[in-house]
Amino acid sequence: MDVTDSSSTRRRATRAKLYEAAVTLIAEQGFSATTVDEIAERAGVAKGTVYYNFKSKTELFEELLRYGVGLLTASLQNAADETARRGGTKVAALDAMIRAGLVFIDTYPAFTQLFVAELWRTNRAWQSTLMGVRQQAVAVVETVLREAVENEELSEEIDISLTAAALVGMVLVAALDWQSFQRERSLDDVHAALSRLLHGRVSGR
Repeated sequence: MDVTDSSSTRRRATRAKLYEAAVTLIAEQGFSATTVDEIAERAGVAKGTVYYNFKSKTELFEELLRYGVGLLTASLQNAADETARRGGTKVAALDAMIRAGLVFIDTYPAFTQLFVAELWRTNRAWQSTLMGVRQQAVAVVETVLREAVENEELSEEIDISLTAAALVGMVLVAALDWQSFQRERSLDDVHAALSRLLHGRVSGR
């Protein structure tokens, strides 16, 4: 590994520590109440390190949103790709994406709570960034839905953009309810319930 690669690796590691510290603190006490000093202390770095990596707390938060939703989007895409490699249907890919979303939320609960809370606020400096990263995640689901319609696995009457948003929202809200109020349930339980919704089996027919 050359010096450039080593420096890049260290910077990614430092940023990851700052993201983790920021998301935990902001989820606990809110954005306005969280200071750069606290983020630095929680991350175990000097305050100057925060400003070396980010111009401001707002920029750190925007990059945190990009980073976190980027991880979610990648996990959804990987689930779809893996299903395709196994020769699975597009509906099976959607089911795998639901599970991948649940695994992500179980792994990063603080980020998910923060992300969902911010989606409902309209007066933030990072609103355009938030809408952009949200659309990246929804777009992955839209692509698979569109392919499912083209393969005649799903009806051509479905509204692809709205259905994709509904699926992403279903996973986020159901998983947060699970995390907050139904922790006795396993991930498999929650996935099975959402899978039944996807496959239209809630009527019992």
